[in-house]
Amino acid sequence: MKSYAPPPDKSITVRALLLTAIAAGQSRIENPLVCEDTEAASACLAALGVKFCRDGNALIVEGRGLKGLLRPSGPLCAGESGALARLLAGIMAGQAFPSEITGSGSLLKRPMEKTAAALRKIGADIKTRKGLLPFIIKPALLKGGRVTGVDSAQVKSALLLAGLYAAGPVRLKEKFPTRDHTERLLALLGARITKEGARCGAEPGPLTARPFAVPGDISSAAPFIAAALLTGEPLRIISCGLNPARLGFVAALKKMGARITLKTVAAFPEPYGELEILPSALKAGKFSPAGIPALIDEVPLLAVLAGAARGTTELRGVEALRGKESDRIESTLTLLAALGVKAVYKRGALIVTGAKKFSAKAPVDAFGDHRIAMAAAAAQAACPGLKLTGRDCVAKSYPGFWKDFRKVFK
Repeated sequence: MKSYAPPPDKSITVRALLLTAIAAGQSRIENPLVCEDTEAASACLAALGVKFCRDGNALIVEGRGLKGLLRPSGPLCAGESGALARLLAGIMAGQAFPSEITGSGSLLKRPMEKTAAALRKIGADIKTRKGLLPFIIKPALLKGGRVTGVDSAQVKSALLLAGLYAAGPVRLKEKFPTRDHTERLLALLGARITKEGARCGAEPGPLTARPFAVPGDISSAAPFIAAALLTGEPLRIISCGLNPARLGFVAALKKMGARITLKTVAAFPEPYGELEILPSALKAGKFSPAGIPALIDEVPLLAVLAGAARGTTELRGVEALRGKESDRIESTLTLLAALGVKAVYKRGALIVTGAKKFSAKAPVDAFGDHRIAMAAAAAQAACPGLKLTGRDCVAKSYPGFWKDFRKVFK
């Protein structure tokens, strides 16, 4: 059985950089991911006066504390990272100086008003430009308070980070539980965090530097899991993050008949361990909106696997895919059509009818979207005739993807 170790987790690395930057003291981040999104985070923090240095495979962050950030000389650019733009907005909303957060490429077309509206509910003075970047932020007294109906981990995180600067606690209620990397890291750094199901909250107060190791990224491992199931090749994935809120893809695959076992090695602050994928006969499944947040990044992959499963699969509640690096609903439909798979999107559901076998019908473009490129890679493992253009967009989250993929699936 082949083994594969995924690169460090992108979501956790971005959060670790932001949180240690506003913690008091020196933090050591072991195994951080280096990619376009994390480099953008480092550049934004450097513009705010944060200093970094490398020590082997670790990054040393000289935290400036909650009130130690410096006024930047110009706009902060989040690159194409929506997570960075939204979480940084939460931090900047609590500063004593004005700031502007912008981005580049596809991020300039992605909706941002939901984040701004949520932050305004706790007292922030933040505006968007017709619902898009830039965020224009002015100093304001954050009063804290309750916010309900939160449906995004990034909006939730922005509120929790702003809550550190507030006069009173911030209390949130999510529509569905979303990934909790921010809460876990805040707790590690000494924040007073409450968490119970879909409810969570943060008390105002300082953070204290702590060492932290970033586990492997389950989202980067996902195309390898998919390719193993599509080709019938057994695969062991090691040193991989196993956060329960990120295992929706694995749970969905098990529901479809995939033989996957998990072994947790450590549990706090982020659980990690091993997965073993064995040859499996997949059957169709029906998935409700409640389960989508835990697998939102893997919907294109799940759709590809549904294309090879027996029966018709329905994925409901995937509207948020419209606002990603590409319109991932349309991009996914294009990829499935290129594989000879029948699929439609109607009444808020992505409906995929399984084919007996993939058949390359046309070349497909990655649409500048790393998740689409990785889904196409998994499909290529079972359908070598599929031609993909725009493959280099994987550098956004996984610069070494194609090299690693060729090692495992030659």
